[in-house]
Amino acid sequence: MAQLVTLIVYIASNKLIMEDQNYANHRRYAAGYHYVLSGLLVIGLLTSIINIFRHKTYQGGFVSSILILLLFVCAALIWGFLRTFPLKAQDRAIRAEEGLRYFILTRKPIDSKITIRQVAALRFAPDDELIPLVERVIAENLSPDDIKKAIKNWKSDYHRV
Repeated sequence: MAQLVTLIVYIASNKLIMEDQNYANHRRYAAGYHYVLSGLLVIGLLTSIINIFRHKTYQGGFVSSILILLLFVCAALIWGFLRTFPLKAQDRAIRAEEGLRYFILTRKPIDSKITIRQVAALRFAPDDELIPLVERVIAENLSPDDIKKAIKNWKSDYHRV
């Protein structure tokens, strides 16, 4: 029974059983991280700031209040870095993957003017739409959102959170 529960949690968390991805539903959020943890950090930061003003510098507890605020500031910084560092690594992998895919299709490297955010948006385009879409991106400097909207047959990416 425990293995079945573990498997269900694994499948749900990794979106192995997910409706077809498209522009409307391609964004993914980890509720515990994006909502619960961020909410607790905001509450903790605000409460620790209020706590500082409740203690006078010459009374007991002021230094503890400062230390609690410092801990919440450190936790907020860690929260931000925990999100940005892996995304930078994913961006590099996506640039390499999409650059290789474009090279295989065209025998040319992808234009260096295309930003990483544009390349990340292009990953949803199937092979038959990629080359014309890259040409449009270069000619019109499409935003990542416009690139995603221009894709007709969405190629899913379930691995990025």
